[in-house]
Amino acid sequence: MIINKEIQVVQQKVKDAMLKKKNVVGLGQGFKYKAGEKTDEKCLLVFVQKKQPVSQLDKNDIVPKEVNDIRTDVKDVGKVVAYKSRTSRWRPAPGGVSIGHYLITAGTLGAIVKDATTGEQLILSNNHVMANSNDAFKGDAIIQPGAADGGRAPQDTIANLERFIRIEMSSGGNGGGDICPFAKGIASFLNVAAKLVGSQSRLFTTRPSQEANLVDAAVAKPVDGSAIDDEIIDIGKIDGIIQAELGMEVRKSGRTTGTTTGTIDALDVTIQVGYGGGAVAEFQNQILTSDMSQPGDSGSLLVHATENKAVGLLFAGSDEVTVHSPIETVLDLLNITF
Repeated sequence: MIINKEIQVVQQKVKDAMLKKKNVVGLGQGFKYKAGEKTDEKCLLVFVQKKQPVSQLDKNDIVPKEVNDIRTDVKDVGKVVAYKSRTSRWRPAPGGVSIGHYLITAGTLGAIVKDATTGEQLILSNNHVMANSNDAFKGDAIIQPGAADGGRAPQDTIANLERFIRIEMSSGGNGGGDICPFAKGIASFLNVAAKLVGSQSRLFTTRPSQEANLVDAAVAKPVDGSAIDDEIIDIGKIDGIIQAELGMEVRKSGRTTGTTTGTIDALDVTIQVGYGGGAVAEFQNQILTSDMSQPGDSGSLLVHATENKAVGLLFAGSDEVTVHSPIETVLDLLNITF
């Protein structure tokens, strides 16, 4: 590694002062860029989370163009964090990490949303991730990480189930019992054991009368606001929604495959989804993208490729495609907002 000694000396001299400036996260040396083009001039690089116009900065936070006759260049590097497995225990927990009802394997924490009535923060994911495919009670423990990743209640409880949209199931059909690759749950005898815990009545949320399902979705109430992070790994904070369009480039951040990209290939899709054990559910008005997920990515938020706007909620797929519910339908039926 060849280091420019002159820049190194200046860097060590100004390091403490530079790191006190708002938004500055580091220093280094590299080539200076002009009008987006790399030059041959070596300079002192000043790393910031996000570049801001000089007019919006306090004078003490402005990076000088030169330091001791060494030119500077400001480089946007985002929020730098120590890499951590998405299946690990995260506190605070961001979108894109392992989560699940205490009786299922694991899915993905999609995003932090707000109750449209109370303004309370809630965790958004799938019914089959947080409500055990309808077989759950309000108040049930939601753990992070999910049970398949070592999470256990009560020590890893991050939230309690608040409400979900019931999935109408049928047996047989072309969906098949095994094609859905996403986490369904642990053995059925554990579901029987769940009936012995808490309320003896099932929680069934209401929704408009319909012939088929519109979403696989649920929300949970965090046990502590400090336990959650309203950003999604590799994506950031969601600042609204956008309607899906054919050909739209999209991305998602999930427990299993991390951050992946894809393209919307079909809209207004009617499709049969297998939930294991021969159970099949027919969904209408869904979004179909190219393959961008694997088991455990259920609950990931589908986001526009270049804007932090939500498009859908991932819940199923195959080796060829991934299926998502339109985000506007999810928000409406669960009475939530971003």
